[in-house]
Amino acid sequence: MIGSKNELKFYLAADKFALGIDQSRPGSRDHVWKFQILLRKVEYYKNASRGLLNRLFLKYHSSRMYKLGIKLGFDIPPGVFGAGLRINHSGNIVVNGEARVGMWCDIHQGVNIGTNAGDVSGQLVPELGRNVWIGPGAKIFGDIKVGSGAVIGANAVVGKSFRGNITIAGIPARVVKDTGSEKLNVAASIKRMNTFFQSNPEFSEYRPEENEVS
Repeated sequence: MIGSKNELKFYLAADKFALGIDQSRPGSRDHVWKFQILLRKVEYYKNASRGLLNRLFLKYHSSRMYKLGIKLGFDIPPGVFGAGLRINHSGNIVVNGEARVGMWCDIHQGVNIGTNAGDVSGQLVPELGRNVWIGPGAKIFGDIKVGSGAVIGANAVVGKSFRGNITIAGIPARVVKDTGSEKLNVAASIKRMNTFFQSNPEFSEYRPEENEVS
């Protein structure tokens, strides 16, 4: 969750880099980027001091995010994804607000991240590490953990925990390769993440250690 203005700047810059955007402001067709900007602003104002002005900003950005999310097919609550998020396309994406996904997640349309059937508490949800690539149509559910650097194949159904730096696919998901996102030319790769931090040394304090999963 974003707790300061500097963290907000970091999240916005990392998301923009992950999306591969060079321009300074969103254009009329940059709907996904607009949604991610609103998502980060909502996360910031939810943690900001509860003064009147901040409460008004929170209400304003939350309303805009909700309306744009409906248009794009996104049900993505604040506080789930770490910095460097890349939502590749509009299309149905549903995420439980209690789930947690680390930095540099590359996610595609048709993905569902949620609870086990019958879990009325809503607490038994996935935790994914950083640099995870999630293919179109993947379903990830339950009280499970997927390690950093994992690749989750298109239409995979993931209902158990997996270590990092592997590729999983199938119904139910199983390990199909012993390599993960580090071998792909995607936004989730460690190489792309490292390029961002090398190009933006002012955010070096947010660079994860090798053994961190967030």
